[in-house]
Amino acid sequence: MGGKTERWQATLVGFSAVLMWATLALLTSLSGSIPPFQLTAMSFGIAFFIGLTLWWRQGGTILARLRLPWQVWLLGVGGLFGYHFFYFIALQNAPAVEASLIAYLWPLLIVLFSTLLPGESLRWMHVVGGVIGFLGAGLLVTRGQSLSFDPQYGPGYLAALACALIWSTYSVLSRRFGQVPTDAVGGFIAVTAVLAAASHFWFEQTVWPAGRQWLAVLLLGLGPIGAAFFTWDYGVKRGDIKILGAASYAAPLFSTLLLILFGLAEGSWVVWLACAGIIGGAVLASLPSLRKDEGGGMKDEGDRVVRR
Repeated sequence: MGGKTERWQATLVGFSAVLMWATLALLTSLSGSIPPFQLTAMSFGIAFFIGLTLWWRQGGTILARLRLPWQVWLLGVGGLFGYHFFYFIALQNAPAVEASLIAYLWPLLIVLFSTLLPGESLRWMHVVGGVIGFLGAGLLVTRGQSLSFDPQYGPGYLAALACALIWSTYSVLSRRFGQVPTDAVGGFIAVTAVLAAASHFWFEQTVWPAGRQWLAVLLLGLGPIGAAFFTWDYGVKRGDIKILGAASYAAPLFSTLLLILFGLAEGSWVVWLACAGIIGGAVLASLPSLRKDEGGGMKDEGDRVVRR
């Protein structure tokens, strides 16, 4: 029973990242007109202090915490920086609606790719739940309007697809490196901050925040671009990765609700229909795990099922 309880607790910890990511659009709007790579560098720089705090609590030297296999560094930095790099490229080379929708394939891809992990299997409810969640997210992104995928924006669409592939691959492969402690994410964040700063100086003009915009940047670094990456790492390594994948479509839903609450967006039938689809899809994708926990018993030493 302890193993199941820990698995559900880890899943809830991972889902807290989804809740924090829901604040990303609101805090980004409140941060003003800071260029994207500059904002990424600043917020990841703040997030690095979370990693430093975890390392300090664990003891030992920073250099000892950075001694990781090169494959782990490639996965971590490639996941964090790679996603943001291609996302900004996508938005610069394709309409935001279509690019965002393609990028939001990553939760569905997590559900599908997770079948490659040891001990994981795919049920029709996982797939259908993920698809329903994606359709709900699509309603939010498009506001119920028709899409027009113009071939001239092909590079932007490919960059958005790269986002989906990068983040889903990072999330699934992180479970393969489950022995790597979650505080290693601090190192990935530090390198991402440096690479984002280099990209900023190469591509952008510096625009400093003013007044309350500094608070928005601070909250970005502490929440959706900070603690969220640590809790997500913990969740995908120890929780139910299929449920996390399907439930991730709650991020655009909660994000839209927050924007409505703060008067930055308007509610409509599209929002409530999308809400039903996302919640319904997440519940459907969770049913196999719920049935497994409720219908199972405990195995004794002879591998015999003991019914409760």
